Amino acid sequence: MNSAVMYSSCQPSQRSKRMYYILVEDEPYGSKLFPAGSMCYLDELSYLRYMSMQSTRFWRFIMEEDGSVVTMSVERLQLLNEKIADFLLAVTNVRERFNCFLQKHLLDAAMNARLGQQVLVELNHQTFSGTICYIGKFHGNHLPYGHCPVYFGVELQGDGEGKGHCDGSYNGTGYFKCKQDCGIFVPFNKLRFLQGPENGKGNGAEKLDEAQEMPVKVGDAIGFYVDDAFTRGIAMDVYKEGGIWMVKVCTEEVGSTDNFRVIPMDYVVKEELLSPGLELDTDFGPFQEQPKQMGSESAEEKESKPPLSINSVVQINLEKGSAVTGTIRWIGCLPKTQQKMAGIELDEEKGVSDGEFEGVRYFLCPPKRGLFVKMEVCQPDRRFHPKDLISQEPIELEKYSSAPDAPDAVLSNSPPLRDDMAVNILHGRMRGIQGHCNSCYMDAALFSLFSCTSVLDSMLFMPALPRDWHVQKILRDKIVNPLRQNGFVAAKSVMDLRRQLTEKGECSSFATSEKDPEEFLNLIMHHILGIEPLLKLQSGGLKEQECYCYQIFMDKQEDLVVPNVQQLVEHSFLSSDLKLVEIPSCFIIQMPRFGKEYKMFSKIVPSLELDITDLLLDSPRECFVCGDVATQECSACFRDKRFADVGLKQYCDSCCSQVHSHYHRKGHPTTKLHIPQEFRRDGSCGGVRVPREKLELFAVLCIETSHYVSFVKYGPEKENWMFFDSMADRHGDENGYNIPTVTLCPEVAKYLEMPVATLAMQQPREMEGVAKRLFCDAYMYMYQSKKMALYK
Repeated sequence: MNSAVMYSSCQPSQRSKRMYYILVEDEPYGSKLFPAGSMCYLDELSYLRYMSMQSTRFWRFIMEEDGSVVTMSVERLQLLNEKIADFLLAVTNVRERFNCFLQKHLLDAAMNARLGQQVLVELNHQTFSGTICYIGKFHGNHLPYGHCPVYFGVELQGDGEGKGHCDGSYNGTGYFKCKQDCGIFVPFNKLRFLQGPENGKGNGAEKLDEAQEMPVKVGDAIGFYVDDAFTRGIAMDVYKEGGIWMVKVCTEEVGSTDNFRVIPMDYVVKEELLSPGLELDTDFGPFQEQPKQMGSESAEEKESKPPLSINSVVQINLEKGSAVTGTIRWIGCLPKTQQKMAGIELDEEKGVSDGEFEGVRYFLCPPKRGLFVKMEVCQPDRRFHPKDLISQEPIELEKYSSAPDAPDAVLSNSPPLRDDMAVNILHGRMRGIQGHCNSCYMDAALFSLFSCTSVLDSMLFMPALPRDWHVQKILRDKIVNPLRQNGFVAAKSVMDLRRQLTEKGECSSFATSEKDPEEFLNLIMHHILGIEPLLKLQSGGLKEQECYCYQIFMDKQEDLVVPNVQQLVEHSFLSSDLKLVEIPSCFIIQMPRFGKEYKMFSKIVPSLELDITDLLLDSPRECFVCGDVATQECSACFRDKRFADVGLKQYCDSCCSQVHSHYHRKGHPTTKLHIPQEFRRDGSCGGVRVPREKLELFAVLCIETSHYVSFVKYGPEKENWMFFDSMADRHGDENGYNIPTVTLCPEVAKYLEMPVATLAMQQPREMEGVAKRLFCDAYMYMYQSKKMALYK
């Protein structure tokens, strides 16, 4: 779809009823992806107008997550009634919201809930009993775009006492009364609604009996026969099908392609109950423990192993030497099991669930990424141990670590690297930020924003809320400071940040899946650290819009063969009737390419300076003809090919009359400009010089075949460019690690100085060094105003 997301804070009138919809399938939109479960709305008048227009199925909606205005097919959406929408809005995780929408019984239970009803509350991977004391919305508290979700106020009881967050109050308003730290407000998906004694006894007793009689649990080592041959395996799932309990088993069969079998429970037996005659001395189960004589460890080695806890990155050995890796999301005992179990979110789709077991959700992850195993089979993932990494490539790592046990956190703050210092510290192999498991989008964005500029250093030092302090600390002490002082950031540090982003509940797959840079930047800037939006825009005199990244939005221009960034920004602002309300300290611009394949332009020339003087609202403008202070603007003249390619067209009164006396331009409509008082001279604007406001390019993110890299401007000369790839090389196979590399690329200057016609004729494969990546694969340009950065 050749459309771009436009961020808007222009909401329907508060008096107008909203019609809510939910996406029932993933919707690619420009460079973004709105996943199934995303909610959007439009006002009732727009809804009725669209319903009367049978010819179109593409409607304009406002996305609930970020207020962006999008156009998409209504056939991909499901209309929600107001009450269901209010309950779903409280579920901030989009994927989990979609699961809730599909499981109608959960919504029915929530809508039929009543005050005083007993519930089980999911809190910090534990379950506590409680009583519903409040159902409703928070007074005067809305989501960023005006929505009012419905929450449940619960008084925790029993073991949950003292583990809540309040006494029934929120933001100074009391909604119910209970002891301090015994109250909590949660969305409906964090509750299990218990039926009253009048209608729930029978079902509850039946389920209890079934659980008590179940001889095999998830994670048990079991044995069974296949064609008269005894086989071992691990129970991966236990469920009831047609009244019969079935066990999904990961087997050790040689030659099996998927290694899974589904067997009736009556035909399997726990391995611990097998007679000694069936034990095979040389064969171990699929989740094998090494024999004591083969794998005995000294006390010193055991002590050196880091303890495993929630968010630990682990490795699980499968049969015949193969292994899977993942992150621990839950630790505890499953129903009727004595051993401690771990719920793992795997890095690949080799699991059997999405974090749910026997109808109870213990954690959330993408489908086929969840696995429940015994804690004892989990081993620390050695790829994230500094000692192992040092031993595998000691020569390279000597450059950034003086000792094998050097800390990965650097507490002393450092300025950004510039000129020769940047080259000395950052240039070379094993330099920059080490990539791992689809992290290139985050690696490239962080390297671009913090290696050679301080424009967003306020993110590192601004006061953070207690719940977000840890994210800021990781970003500052484990990523930015090590990068600026040592020139290297290990994959473990970025993984720590990714796990924190996942833990915040915004997205269950930040630790494993590929994302877009703007999704990461919006999350950490807006939802977590809460910094002020980088851009404030106004369109046609409407209410201000705020955003962190700006997506170029324009029609294909046949006369723009190889445009520069200045031209693209001006065309985009003009086509959307946009103006900057103020000079931004940082201007992040997404190029007009949609998805990872389609690019509107085969090449784009970086503008080393971006002149935003004529893009500012109510700012003095210079007459295009004589240089005096302009009083009128003509958008039609901007498209006139007789004028220069770059620059919006505005005139003083005298030049405006002269230019529009031509018969081709007599019909051009003009817009009167605001002239600040200090630029007026007794009614005449003559002789006053208009200052130019320019931003400086400091980094470019590029993408090719789903892999992000970045170019960073580290000095004032045109040749001062460096190229960063977090996965430029690799050491070892699937159990190895990536080697990040930073290279200098002075060849970029040659193409920046090349005439546009000559550059257009250049074949990408013939361009020197990595210049092709900068000119042909640009995804996001980053500009800064050093002057404004002093105040923001």
